[in-house]
Formats: sequence, C-alpha cells, structure tokens
Amino acid sequence: RSGRAAALRARMEERLLGARFRYLNQQLYTGSSRDAERLFRADPAAFHLYHRGFERQVRRWPERPVQRIVRYLRRRPASLVVADFGCGDCTLAASVKNQVHCFDLVPLSPRVTVCDMAKVPLAAESVDVAVFCLALMGTNLQEILGEASRVLKLGGTLLVAEVASRFEDIRAFLRAMMQLGFRTVSKDLSSSYFYVLEFAKTGPARPGPAPGLRLRPCLYKRR
Repeated sequence: RSGRAAALRARMEERLLGARFRYLNQQLYTGSSRDAERLFRADPAAFHLYHRGFERQVRRWPERPVQRIVRYLRRRPASLVVADFGCGDCTLAASVKNQVHCFDLVPLSPRVTVCDMAKVPLAAESVDVAVFCLALMGTNLQEILGEASRVLKLGGTLLVAEVASRFEDIRAFLRAMMQLGFRTVSKDLSSSYFYVLEFAKTGPARPGPAPGLRLRPCLYKRR
C-alpha cells in the first residue's frame, strides 16, 4: 500500500510541476525580458523549476540544439569570443575552448552573469559570435536581437536555434533580420523540432519596427 501511495504522490507532484512549468513558460513568452528578470529575481526557485521542466521537454527530441552549436564552434577558431544569451546551465561554455560570456536570468552555474537579455554588460562590437539556443523569449524580440547586434563585431556571426513551430512565417522573419542589419548565411529547416539559422552582421539596424520579427509563444500542452 505504501508503494501505491508513494507512486500516487509522485504522480501528483509531477502533475503539479507540469502545471507550474506551463504557467512560467507562458509568462516568459507573453511578457518582456524585463518582466522575466523581475519574475525570477522575486522567485529564483521558479527558474530552477522552469529549467527542469524545459530539460524534460527537450530530452524527448532526437538531438539537442546546443550540440549543433557546439559542433559549429568546434569547426571554427577557438580564438573567437562568444556571447551565449539565455545560457541555462552553460553546456555550451563547458563544451568548447572559446571564451564564452554566459548570460541568463538566474545563475544555474557560477559562470552565469545575471541580467536582462536586452541589456548585457558587454562593450559594443566586442564578440565574434552571439548565440540564442532556444532562448528567443519575450515580447521585445527586436530589442533583444538589437542588443546582440550591438555587442557583435561587424561581420560577426549570430546563431539562432529555435523551436520550429514558433515560426509563423520564416521568410518574413529573415526579411526582418535584414532590417536589423543581418544577412542570412545558412538555414537548416530539416528538423521538425527546431530550426538552426546562421546570420552575419552587415551593419547597423535600419530605424523603425521590424514587423516580420514574430515568433509564436512556445506553449506546451498538458500531457
């Protein structure tokens, strides 16, 4: 009987965790990066819970997007300086020889600098590669990607790996990236789980809103 009770309790906890994860996930995708920073500053435990739920989702995928980015960087010179926006547990930094600046809302690792992704403590044009690996959250996408552009050297690389179903119009998204001063170098749309996009910084952003820069919220269904 105690075994059955324990199993029931575990199931209830799992369900509760799932509900809390979905709630936090919705907050992250439907508010700005500033809202997210405030949310986790007030409740750091919520970030750990969110990260656990997120890991559980990605574990079901045939391949982890971060491994694609690791492979990409290992083919390039180790002297390139990298900024990892929304770095989570710093898997990328731990897997490459490059200097990696790790930014997130809560420090899951001592390497993490805690900040709003739209305002990172880096000098302008100080990095060679900026990375967003399943990290383009928040309603202020233009501001966040503008910050990546600010810290990137001219000709530098922006790598985006993002959930495939979030792109409502990939062509409009790529056009909007041009408006932000990025040229599309390559796009891998072969996975039904996530897309990998590589951009080069060609110059400053053109003024005004970039309407095609829209991604659907990544809302997980109850299982």
